[in-house]
Amino acid sequence: MIRCSNSLVGILNFFVFLLSIPILSSGIWLSLHGNTQCERFLDKPMIALGSFLMVVAIAGVVGSCCRVTWLLWFYLCVMFLLIVIVFCFTIFAFLVTNKGSGETIPGKAYKEYRLGDYSEWLQKRVNDNHHWKNIRSCLYDDKFCNRLEIFSDIYRNASAFSKKDLNSLESGCCKPSNDCNFTYISPTTWNKTSGTYKNPDCNTWDNDNNKLCYDCQACKAGFIDNLKTSWKVVAIVNIIFIVVLMIVYAMACCAVRNNMKDKNNYASF
Repeated sequence: MIRCSNSLVGILNFFVFLLSIPILSSGIWLSLHGNTQCERFLDKPMIALGSFLMVVAIAGVVGSCCRVTWLLWFYLCVMFLLIVIVFCFTIFAFLVTNKGSGETIPGKAYKEYRLGDYSEWLQKRVNDNHHWKNIRSCLYDDKFCNRLEIFSDIYRNASAFSKKDLNSLESGCCKPSNDCNFTYISPTTWNKTSGTYKNPDCNTWDNDNNKLCYDCQACKAGFIDNLKTSWKVVAIVNIIFIVVLMIVYAMACCAVRNNMKDKNNYASF
């Protein structure tokens, strides 16, 4: 029982060490060879995560297998901090994603997205010009609006296009708002009608494939809705991760206790 807990901590952290190698390598590769801003955006977090996991894993392996008590104490402190951080992020993710959803439009398969329906914190993030410029660049680099043009022959009129089940980004960024009542030409080409528009997105819309509705409030709302779904998945995964961390933390506590017992037994001789 005593030896088993130390061995398990060492084995588990050895696998964490192996996991850190591809994460760190991927971050370095993206930093050197990333072609787009979106790809390069991930390099620093991946390098930081890979390095962190590698250092913690080494501390866990050496501390448990070589009976280095101070390393195990360091390991326990870092693990406790990690559990607190992951727990706080999970709660935060649930709080900022509990508001907002797409608005169903009668007679249309897709939904409309309004920025005001979502949490104020997320609204502030996307309304920040610096943040949105980077996000917009990533959205444009993905070219997902261009994929809608593949269906131009299928959706030859507005009635046919209304049956297309668009995702939140396609609905918010690739077409004008339903409020505008523009004349449909193709999935990403709409002729503006005369008159004034209550929805400011109607004035922002541009048939230029480089612009479309990427600066529309609806596009920002569509991005948040897409992010919201991803964050909820991450939050659920984090709950499982916290449970695993707590189990490993408990075993590491046993390993520290074992080291202390061994040290006391040795001192008694």
